[in-house]
Amino acid sequence: MTSAPLTDAPAAHVAPERAGTRLDDWWARMLRTPTRLRLWYWGAPVAVTLLAAVLRLWNLGAPHTLVFDETFYVKDSWTIWNLGYEGSWPDKADPRFAAGETGIFSHDPSFVAHPPLGKWLIALGMAATGPANSFGWRVSTAIAGTIAVLLVFLIARMLFRSTMLATIAGFLFAIDGHAIVMSRVALLDGFVMFFGLLAFFCILLDRRWAAGRLAAKVAAARASGRDPAWGPVLWWRPWLIAAGILCGLCAGVKWTGFYFLAFFAVYTVVVDAVARRREGLPFYVSGALLKQAPATFVLMVPLAFVVYVSTWAGWIFTSGGYYRDWAQSVHMQWTGALGWVPLWVQNLWHYQTEMYNYSINLHTPHPYQSNPLGWTLMLRPTSMYYVGTTHGQDGCTANACSAAITSLGNPLIWWAGTAAILFLVYVLIRYRDWRYGLILTGLAAGYLPWWLYMQRTIFTFYSIAFEPYLILALTAVIGIALGRRTDPEHRRRRGILWTGVFLAACAVVSAFFWPIWTGQQVPFWFWQIHMWLPSWV
Repeated sequence: MTSAPLTDAPAAHVAPERAGTRLDDWWARMLRTPTRLRLWYWGAPVAVTLLAAVLRLWNLGAPHTLVFDETFYVKDSWTIWNLGYEGSWPDKADPRFAAGETGIFSHDPSFVAHPPLGKWLIALGMAATGPANSFGWRVSTAIAGTIAVLLVFLIARMLFRSTMLATIAGFLFAIDGHAIVMSRVALLDGFVMFFGLLAFFCILLDRRWAAGRLAAKVAAARASGRDPAWGPVLWWRPWLIAAGILCGLCAGVKWTGFYFLAFFAVYTVVVDAVARRREGLPFYVSGALLKQAPATFVLMVPLAFVVYVSTWAGWIFTSGGYYRDWAQSVHMQWTGALGWVPLWVQNLWHYQTEMYNYSINLHTPHPYQSNPLGWTLMLRPTSMYYVGTTHGQDGCTANACSAAITSLGNPLIWWAGTAAILFLVYVLIRYRDWRYGLILTGLAAGYLPWWLYMQRTIFTFYSIAFEPYLILALTAVIGIALGRRTDPEHRRRRGILWTGVFLAACAVVSAFFWPIWTGQQVPFWFWQIHMWLPSWV
């Protein structure tokens, strides 16, 4: 299938044409000069990235208070920057911290449930602007969220070979409320999304790289009279190595990064088998499983774990972290065949087991916990911040006012995206298009593992990890709706009309919900009309 309407891609990548339609003639006139073509090719990604930056950076410091889990991550980030590990804070430290008392932490270690990399990244912004500056608390996540929009654009253009579809994908991701909120609060999940998306990009690049290398090696073997029945082993796969590093960094933010590693590795093995079949190798399955799969494992997995451990460098090279001297203090050093293992490794391993036990046993009820089966429908969004005021209080001019930050996606984007995912599964089964398989692999890596933890206290905002793939799925279906160059003009006009209406409606809905995503004070009745479902309150 081809989903590249009005494409500006090279002719070799465009579906064969009969005769140019009036739509194609109009598009050709719009881009009839090399300058205009370059402007479209380079200007589109700049435009969607600037749009994302404005929506994520504007008034980022408001509200000047720690919202939701910022109470953990911002303060932990500042102690990591100063101590190398998470220190302890006195009770009710949040208002004092926001007021500028940022040095009231102690050197006593604090137990934390997540690896430290995301907090180091938050700390970079705080170090650049000062720890009392609420803009600095959030600027690292805002930058990551902005770059992610550009990544979605680049991935979409590579997948669909269409700057038009790439612009649609980048635009939808830029204006979606869930992506905006998760870029404007200092939580960890935006970094999980960012590193996972970078790894996905590398897997996409590796697919093209590996296919070309395999074809060249098979052709060379046949030219020399050798039988390449099992196929060669590709050891030099730089994009696969990069994907392993990025998955390690992703896990260094939250352990869910290891799911991206697992899903991407399995996808790579499947793609390698398909590539061997394409080259006419008789033992393409066994060759992929028994020869290339072990090499893929070596290239990705050990490196990912080494990178993950390196994210604990602050804890390793200091002496005050939680459980840093656990084995010595309780006389639980490993003995026998494991007696040679360094004590810091033993203590780090114990810390990891305690983090795991804490995570799987977290069943404390929370008013905004949600079942992952409803995440793509945004059935229970997370309220990050809510302040109600009355007339005359904090500038309220109505009888009652509300200021809220609700991690609620644009309903049109998410509901249409849910339908697009289901349709894409059908299209993949029927047509076996590799692009759809890759998109659904990214979605599965960020989403399906949470189905194992339905009884645990989990939240809809975790879905930011797979939102880029929901956007790509929606874009793929839009591409199908827009049609091919060979389709009748009336069908393409209808596709363009409905796509334009949908995008315009998404923009209007985002503008409508903007105050609810950014903590602006609005009349209480205005907040109420945004609560379309009872479960949103």
